[in-house]
Amino acid sequence: MLLPGELMPLHIFEERYKRMIGHCLEAEEPFGVVLRDDDGSARRIGCTAEVTEVLERFDDGRLDIVVTGGEPFKVLERFDGTDYPAGEVEAVPRSSEEEPDDSDAADDAREAFSDLVRRVSGSEPEMEGLDESDAYAIAARVELPVLTKQRLLELRNESERMKLLGEALRDLVGMLKRSREIAEAAKMNGKVTFG
Repeated sequence: MLLPGELMPLHIFEERYKRMIGHCLEAEEPFGVVLRDDDGSARRIGCTAEVTEVLERFDDGRLDIVVTGGEPFKVLERFDGTDYPAGEVEAVPRSSEEEPDDSDAADDAREAFSDLVRRVSGSEPEMEGLDESDAYAIAARVELPVLTKQRLLELRNESERMKLLGEALRDLVGMLKRSREIAEAAKMNGKVTFG
């Protein structure tokens, strides 16, 4: 799953995707990324991807590339072409027309992101541009669960995306705290010492 603004490395090895990426590079066109559920069905909301760098071309046609997420889209119709999967899509707006501004949700998400960065790196996060960053821009800087990323794509309201992002980032902070507590307990072989 890919979000707008997110960078993602891909290894292209299937013949149909080698052809698709070859076409995208030649025509300078993006392609679409949609989530496939466990049952094999594809979601209706996806994100365009543009090849921003070809890292390596192998003799057998495989490619290592980096793509950047573009804009959300809705799949209107999907069809399997002989070369690669294709479909008819329409762009979806990032936000609804009359969206109320919820600066508390945005502040909460930005603070949760800052807390996560501090806990992971041990230093203060680079704040340049963070105050102006939308939910997609912040989420693109963190490895979130696939279903969370899909939900962010499906939401048409920036305030709702910020609320969801804040919750997801706080969950990551909580998991990080628990894993450190477990690591500390393991160092003491699970025993508690009294001073």
